[in-house]
Amino acid sequence: MKHWIKRTLFGFAGAAVVAGSIAGCAGQRHGWSGDSAEFRSKMVERVGSKLELDASQKQKLTVLAEKLQAQREAMRGAGGAGDPRSQFKALFAGNKLDQAGAAKLVDEKTAAVRSGSPEIIAAAADFYDNLNAAQQQKVREFMERGGRRWSHRG
Repeated sequence: MKHWIKRTLFGFAGAAVVAGSIAGCAGQRHGWSGDSAEFRSKMVERVGSKLELDASQKQKLTVLAEKLQAQREAMRGAGGAGDPRSQFKALFAGNKLDQAGAAKLVDEKTAAVRSGSPEIIAAAADFYDNLNAAQQQKVREFMERGGRRWSHRG
């Protein structure tokens, strides 16, 4: 396999690990005040401790988390309404599905993903490529489990 293809795939893998960690933590918001910077900081600390990251690696993970958060906000904000559920429910408001509205919504979300993806890929690659072999193995094992949370034992 060509080197750049491997780098791209591993970059996506790193992004998947972080996204999985964020998603795992997002389901456990008990006591979370809603401050995205605080949440991101806690997520970076948790993933950082599991992967035993040094300060430079934590900084790269922080950059990746910020890019993912910006992408999430762009996805929520695409279309102006800011609430994806209400946008989706509006498609079914009448007695027929609003096909034009659905196509427009898909186009807006796709454009948001397309515009933010290069920065996320670059940040994921920068993070993953700077992990040592043992850390990269932990990332691969996490993905093998289907992106489920880090176990409490390791």
